[in-house]
Amino acid sequence: MPLALQATLPDELARACNIDVTDARRIVSLVHRTGNVPERSPATIRRAALDAARAAGHVPSIRLESRAASAIDPFVKYAFRLPDGAVIETVRIPLEHPGRFSVCVSSQVGCALACAFCATGRMGLGRNLEPWEIVEQVRRVREELVASPPESLVAAGVRPRVHGVLFQGMGEPMANIERVIHAIRVMSEPSALAIDMRNITVCTSGLPTGIRTLLREVPQVRLGVSLGSARPGRRRALMPIEGAHPLDEVLAAAGEHARATGRSPMFAYTLLAGENDADEDAVALADLCRSFAEAHGQRPRLSLIPYNAIADGAAPDPFQPSTRLEAFRAVLLGRGVGTIVRYSGGGDVGAACGQLARPLLRKPGKRLPVDSEPTAR
Repeated sequence: MPLALQATLPDELARACNIDVTDARRIVSLVHRTGNVPERSPATIRRAALDAARAAGHVPSIRLESRAASAIDPFVKYAFRLPDGAVIETVRIPLEHPGRFSVCVSSQVGCALACAFCATGRMGLGRNLEPWEIVEQVRRVREELVASPPESLVAAGVRPRVHGVLFQGMGEPMANIERVIHAIRVMSEPSALAIDMRNITVCTSGLPTGIRTLLREVPQVRLGVSLGSARPGRRRALMPIEGAHPLDEVLAAAGEHARATGRSPMFAYTLLAGENDADEDAVALADLCRSFAEAHGQRPRLSLIPYNAIADGAAPDPFQPSTRLEAFRAVLLGRGVGTIVRYSGGGDVGAACGQLARPLLRKPGKRLPVDSEPTAR
């Protein structure tokens, strides 16, 4: 099988083609800048090396199906069609510093974990994404930023760039962890996308083995954990993964990550009216955060997320946004736990947290979670 060159590291390419690693770095850089391997060799790359790379590999592509820019904020959602016809969604997120963007990427077609408040969870699992399909999402967004930067940045003389990556698009990253890790290594390679691993965050609904693998292989990467609820019975109703891997087990793995890296995990909590927004829910959440800090020496960064509607016309929206955000925060603060409220943009184009979804081309796969890698295509 030919190498997908946009997901091949320079040392891998050098070994596979028996070429000098300097030439390999330049070829990788060329692929990431142009999206192809030219017929004629640039002056900086030996022709024999380029011919060897062309013989050993190729540059597969994903097709832009649609692009939707929010009318209310600078978020942009992309739908990419994969070679087998499946469609995934990716979001370009503006950061506070002008010209810096993060890319929220998908790691699977659909998702098996069936979190009740997530549109992707309604899809079931199609398949895992290959490393190049993950990398290509970021490369394509970067390519557009370079070719067609936002007018406001042009006027200000600011050059845009992809500063970070967030694995919180379609799919459970920890269920495709080996491919995700390979993609992260390529993204952070200086001759490829050159994104600092410390600006890459991998979020999980709760697969402890994946968390430990992430720690072992790419400890610089940040960790995010979706909580749903701090009360086990309520969490299981919202997130079926609780039945296979109770939250205590997930937090133990997250604690290992925090102790080893010295970095606080991000805890994400989506507020749902009448489901997890009562004072007793806030008390349980505060106790959980304080216990984690006491046990592992790192205070988690707690992010409250307003619920974003996921009605798709086929089924009614099961939840409503909470009206108790400030009251909920007050209870947390009263127990010594500070929070941030995550601005989840692009809601008018279905780009906000929990809204990413596309119809599968075939029947959904298994919906109940297991702590192992689902079957690839």
